[in-house]
Amino acid sequence: MSDPNQISFALSFLCSAFAACFAEFCTIPLDTAKVRLQLQKRAGVDDGVGLPKYKGMLSTIKTIAREEGISALWKGIVPGLHRQCLYGGLRIGLYDPVKTFLVGSAFVGEVPIYHMILAALLTGALAITIANPTDLVKVRLQSEGHLPSGVPRRYSGAIDAYLTILRQEGIGALWTGLGPNIARNAIINAAELASYDKVKRVITLLGFMDNVYTHLLAGLGAGLFAVFIGSPVDVVKSRMMGDSTYKSTFDCFLKTLLNEGFLAFYKGFLPNFGRVGAWNVIMFLTFEQAKRFLRG
Repeated sequence: MSDPNQISFALSFLCSAFAACFAEFCTIPLDTAKVRLQLQKRAGVDDGVGLPKYKGMLSTIKTIAREEGISALWKGIVPGLHRQCLYGGLRIGLYDPVKTFLVGSAFVGEVPIYHMILAALLTGALAITIANPTDLVKVRLQSEGHLPSGVPRRYSGAIDAYLTILRQEGIGALWTGLGPNIARNAIINAAELASYDKVKRVITLLGFMDNVYTHLLAGLGAGLFAVFIGSPVDVVKSRMMGDSTYKSTFDCFLKTLLNEGFLAFYKGFLPNFGRVGAWNVIMFLTFEQAKRFLRG
């Protein structure tokens, strides 16, 4: 592999896959809390006393740890790491090459924001199309504790989940929720990568050095923007993957809107921001340092 472009993509893929996996491991307890909150219907549906089981990020984490053990907070970590190797590596690894393709190899200067957004939309959509089965299994495993008391668990682990879904539901079921997942991940990828690029550029133009503090601020900005834009499709995606009673993406959207109101689409917003904000900071810090290490 002597082509400089291929070498650059390979290094970027390795750095982004490693950084994404490390960030996933550090923040998956927050993601588990977010999924439980998003799957929770309005008060009175989950139990007989009319009170929701989960009431916030910290309360949800404590409830899961108390009732299911602390290891339950890392349920879905194996498919989560599978997902980040594929999705994280591809969406970030392809971002710069796609930007270059869109503006042309002879382009000099700052890449226009609309090219950044388009590049991130394309790489996010492509990456999650490939990685959707890992996302499905991750959500299924995370939602196991949401099942009523006494109901047997469906899967014993990630590999069993893949095989059980294949055997019982067919190969197409591994791409359940692909529509909202493409929408969510393309939008969030565009929000994350384009805003990280832009915020980092603005900070450096203000006189700050390109260092860990700049990466931290840019990562937080990217996380906040991504969660605000992507929360509604994230809720629909989690419900589609965790609850098979919905007939389609539109059915899930409509039932959620009519039964619970618009704010239901921002259920789990704080744990989602806590998770995505922390994830972005850890991922971008690790990614930037890994790039510098490998490139000398």
